[in-house]
Amino acid sequence: MKEFFPHAETTGGVTVRVAVSYLPEQSEPRRGRWFWAYHIRIENHSERTVQLLTRHWVITDGRGARHSVEGEGVVGEQPLIAPGASFDYVSGCPLQTPSGAMQGSYRLIDEDGAAFDAAIPKFALFAPSVDS
Repeated sequence: MKEFFPHAETTGGVTVRVAVSYLPEQSEPRRGRWFWAYHIRIENHSERTVQLLTRHWVITDGRGARHSVEGEGVVGEQPLIAPGASFDYVSGCPLQTPSGAMQGSYRLIDEDGAAFDAAIPKFALFAPSVDS
């Protein structure tokens, strides 16, 4: 699994895995725009069903500027994840620099109403250098 999702972190029996890829077809370096897609897999290794309520991202560009993003759910959903199950989604991130990083957390609640934050591991965003 590591070869497909090189970044992973486990909190409270929930593992968040991340794979990221640079999208040259959606990037315009001459206009100061670089774009990445990231694939998230949230695995429930606990014995209780959990629901993802909110997300919190910290996005840092290559100049060190930080941007915080918070919102309900992911890709328009607040998925229920049963024990032993997982939830996958793909989203994207534009930057005005050819490198940066993302990290964050998901607010989850279990079937007994206990809320906790599952860490999203930090991952780098790097555009390959291209001779122009």
